[in-house]
Amino acid sequence: MRVLLDTHTLLWSVNHPALLSGQASEIIGDERNVIFVSAASAWEISTKVRLGRLPGAVIIERNFEATMDLAGYTLVAIEGSVAIRAGRFTAAHRDPFDRIIAAQALTFDIPILSVDTKLDAFGIQRIW
Repeated sequence: MRVLLDTHTLLWSVNHPALLSGQASEIIGDERNVIFVSAASAWEISTKVRLGRLPGAVIIERNFEATMDLAGYTLVAIEGSVAIRAGRFTAAHRDPFDRIIAAQALTFDIPILSVDTKLDAFGIQRIW
């Protein structure tokens, strides 16, 4: 199985795995699965750390790529076509990070592991 982590799911998987649903924990813990993380999550984490809104993520932000490697996650770049797709969404959801993650999930035809029901507005498959 291939899945894309929403930013909060990434943070919880690294810092607070007890916050994950049972299904999310199983999927992330199964070494046969490919776990993708969007570059948008790196952007979101670094932005929120800079603004003081994610003090618990400072170490993840400082060591982002090493943390992804250690966890066995695959980082996904933001391609131009994905950015265009994210910009063209007509859903009222305005969060630019969520828009990119949703566009990547649709482009790669993979579900997003997320508790956030607002992502459903993009027509993605969400697992929690």
